[in-house]
Amino acid sequence: MNAAVPLQTLLGHEQQATLSAHELVVAHDRQVIIDGLELQLAPGQVTAIVGPNGCGKSTLLGALARVLRPRGGSILLDGADIHRRPSREIARRLALLPQHTSAPEGMTVLDLVRFGRQPHQGWLSQWSEEDQHIVAEALAAADLAGLEQRVLDQLSGGQRQRAWIAMAIAQSTPLLLLDEPTSALDLGHQIEVFELIRALAGRGKTVAMVVHDLASACRYADQLVAMRDGRIIAHGHPRDILTPALVRELYGIECDITQDPANGSPMLVNVRRARR
Repeated sequence: MNAAVPLQTLLGHEQQATLSAHELVVAHDRQVIIDGLELQLAPGQVTAIVGPNGCGKSTLLGALARVLRPRGGSILLDGADIHRRPSREIARRLALLPQHTSAPEGMTVLDLVRFGRQPHQGWLSQWSEEDQHIVAEALAAADLAGLEQRVLDQLSGGQRQRAWIAMAIAQSTPLLLLDEPTSALDLGHQIEVFELIRALAGRGKTVAMVVHDLASACRYADQLVAMRDGRIIAHGHPRDILTPALVRELYGIECDITQDPANGSPMLVNVRRARR
């Protein structure tokens, strides 16, 4: 994946946006998943949401993206209630890559990535040369050159995931929400996706992503949001908040923590089952 492609046109017309949750309550039927949560994403930074399965990570991301309507509290996009803003306006400010994706039968990679430009189309704004350039850059950034005409169902799991990431990039929003963006990728493509995310943040994009791999979260994120039982139990720079006690509280394991000699990010070593 070529993260060095020009990225200036992939950010839209505004360099940054703000997104925050206040006293957030989210429930599935009668079960409250998130209760009273407070969070503000740091503009222009990568925030990794980590925690055990079932702790509310994807639910939080869905609420931030306006996919789930809160039972209480509010989500503010650029200071305004996200549920009181037009859908097209939201789509120009925020892109979501969900954990589970689906596309119509027969859709090609190029069709999917072009779909990312839909929020920018209208009666007075049809397909343009700029749209074409942005789609080409998104395809190149996701290492999909030569696969544009392939049908999605004919791709490997990793290739399909990169196609969806390219669509989200082509949407050219200042906010990007990713639910487990590397779950279907091999180690090499995981690193390339994370490096692309870092490059996008370096150009001003605000990224929030659900990540299962704590080591990758520490290496590539500016901020960690650690969740358990629908609550945020720690939030800050990985070096500031990651401790053996936090890892035990999150995952029920014992470990020691050292620093990566290359970049100083925390590393878990001597990982073992916690004693009861």
